[in-house]
Amino acid sequence: MARYIFITGGVVSSLGKGIASAALGALLQARGYRVRLRKLDPYLNVDPGTMSPLQHGEVFVTDDGAETDLDLGHYERFTGRPANQMDNVTTGRIYKEIIAKERRGDYLGATVQVIPHVTDAIKAFVLDGNEEYDFVLCEIGGTVGDIEAMPFLEAIRQLGNDLPRGGAIYVHLTLMPYIATAGELKTKPTQHSVKELRSIGIQPDILLVRADRPIPADERRKMSLFCNVRETAVIQALDVATIYDVPIAYHHEGLDTEVLAAFGIDPAPKPQLQRWHQVSNGIRNPEGEVTIAIVGKYTGLKDAYKSLIEALQHGGIANQVKVKLDWIESEIFEKEDPAPYLERVHGILVPGGFGERGSEGKILSARFARERKLPYFGICFGMQMAVIEAARTLAGIDGASSTEFGPSQEPVVGLMTEWMRGNELEQRAAEGDLGGTMRLGSYKASLKPGSKIAEIYGDTEITERHRHRYEVNRAYRERLEAAGLSFAGMSPDGLLPETVEIDDHPWFIGVQYHPELKSRPFEPHPLFASFIAAAVDQSRLV
Repeated sequence: MARYIFITGGVVSSLGKGIASAALGALLQARGYRVRLRKLDPYLNVDPGTMSPLQHGEVFVTDDGAETDLDLGHYERFTGRPANQMDNVTTGRIYKEIIAKERRGDYLGATVQVIPHVTDAIKAFVLDGNEEYDFVLCEIGGTVGDIEAMPFLEAIRQLGNDLPRGGAIYVHLTLMPYIATAGELKTKPTQHSVKELRSIGIQPDILLVRADRPIPADERRKMSLFCNVRETAVIQALDVATIYDVPIAYHHEGLDTEVLAAFGIDPAPKPQLQRWHQVSNGIRNPEGEVTIAIVGKYTGLKDAYKSLIEALQHGGIANQVKVKLDWIESEIFEKEDPAPYLERVHGILVPGGFGERGSEGKILSARFARERKLPYFGICFGMQMAVIEAARTLAGIDGASSTEFGPSQEPVVGLMTEWMRGNELEQRAAEGDLGGTMRLGSYKASLKPGSKIAEIYGDTEITERHRHRYEVNRAYRERLEAAGLSFAGMSPDGLLPETVEIDDHPWFIGVQYHPELKSRPFEPHPLFASFIAAAVDQSRLV
């Protein structure tokens, strides 16, 4: 029978509940337990697919095509278990399903209410499909006290009574701020947060307290006393150099031991943390450094590229080097010469994005990399911009553009209207809804034997995750290949371009999919490992 761990947050947002949940899952996994992590988000959107990256951050896509919260990326990277659409739910999705049932008459004339109908739906989601797991960790988005989160908090309160005795515990993540003028760490915010949680009927079993310096024993005793938590269950969560140090740090502070004790598991299996130490040592002791320019349009919020940042770090681990990121807003190249910005880097990566803003700057970045023989990695939109650049400059198609930006005489990139998913035809209309209408999730691709990308993968048949609405127009393939841009990867039916590369370039690859979503610290994605290796070679030439 699965045991449930509910992780809530208080005081302020952005304390790192996702990392804490992922790290705890990894620690339980290191002790031999089977774990599942799930995220309950309180916003009214059905999913984050239509939300601006500047507001929500990255949209993480699962194999089965769900657009989910970026924390699911942390869950996957820390545990290696692929997430799916049943690992993330929002208030919007819950209400959408309830209203659909009400319209069908499924409630037999009953008045539909938050309690019990909404809370029952949340509980059903939490409990569904957990038979094969030892622990299910549920992170509740938002902050205790937010009105949006109340139905979720009420639901997990009820589950504490519904489940067998000892079947669930509550971990509350809070902040202990340091007041410089007083020279003190303050416990009051945590006390108030726990008071708010207890007012709705939830007594935390463990306090995970974020602080920027060690918490004195007296302050831990104070929090234990006022928050009605065992002193050993007041766990300090100090800042660390890298997120991959978090499992080791939390184990050192006794988090996993206290969780197992709360469930009455004693003696507990000893954890096997060797691989976490190896990753930590690899990051702490690099043998060199490379600089990668990320030319994007959401650089003001790094969370918009969370998986990308981690995948580049994984590539660094694979090559024993530190990867320094140089963030460049692509619009600046539409006003200034790219050379002063890009001459000092060892590789250029143009990530995914939507809309015309900044597109010309990305095209100029691709041109700079191609002409200067600098390693270039174009992902999704970054591949499309590289193709447009090659069409304009190499193939002489002056008006080459994307229909995403408006009507075009030379639509080298255009809207997808239909494609195959397995044996089923999927269709989309230009005037249709935006949410959930892209090519989403895992699709197979066939790589050209002898191509650089096939060499990197060590295979000609791959599966990668997609999230895009536009594609390179294969009608231009012959002209582009004649100009030197090779279509090295296609969908199995030969209709959709998946990868492009330039043969006479040290490393110039564009991919329509998002390889960063499948990279892990223990298994760096081969494309990122190869890209960083090319950047290392470039650094030796400078």
